Amino acid sequence: MNVLIIHAHPEPQSFTAALRDQAVQTLQAQGHEVQVSDLYEMHWNPVASAEDFSARDNPDYLVYALEQRLGVKSHSLAPDIQQELDKLLWADLLILNFPIYWFSTPAILKGWIDRVLVSGVCYGGKRFYDQGGLAGKKALVTVTLGGREHMFGEGAIHGPLEDMLRPLLRGTLAYVGLEVLPPFVAWHVPYINAEAREQFLVGYHRRLEHLDHDVPLVFPRLEQFDEALYPIR
Repeated sequence: MNVLIIHAHPEPQSFTAALRDQAVQTLQAQGHEVQVSDLYEMHWNPVASAEDFSARDNPDYLVYALEQRLGVKSHSLAPDIQQELDKLLWADLLILNFPIYWFSTPAILKGWIDRVLVSGVCYGGKRFYDQGGLAGKKALVTVTLGGREHMFGEGAIHGPLEDMLRPLLRGTLAYVGLEVLPPFVAWHVPYINAEAREQFLVGYHRRLEHLDHDVPLVFPRLEQFDEALYPIR
């Protein structure tokens, strides 16, 4: 299996980085090929702009998704985008590894999503959910956060974590056709001791060793809708 890890944390000694390293070690020990894109180390540009295209179909008005589509055909995507897109298409499993910032991803990771999930390749028209451009591949979200586990869930102060991550799990990963595995979560990380952190690493190691046993999250399938995308009753 080919695995691409997108790592988004500014501190190389962080626990999020320790999770990345655990993933690399565990997956390589199983015989998998692993590539890592460390966005901060790469000085990844998160800003989607006209500069992402060496040639434009319409130089007077930027429709970003349309220019992405045409950029793929004309080989005019910016080199950093093309490099990451090639890694994504190579991968069988995509792991997003990051701390939760304000109920969301770090901006640098959102910028990777904006620029690399290219229209015409990853999605477009009715190529979404189970018909998305990345169908047949899997995704795993691995997160760290400061909150305690009891603060998340039905009736909890912050609500279910899956609701917090819905724009990512459903609106991004499932949308482009990826089979989305349940997230791995390391709770309360800034405040726990070394022993507790080690237990998270052990748990992550075990999870990665048995990914084939994971039951993917359930999202819509196009066969459940008619041509106008009304639900079929």
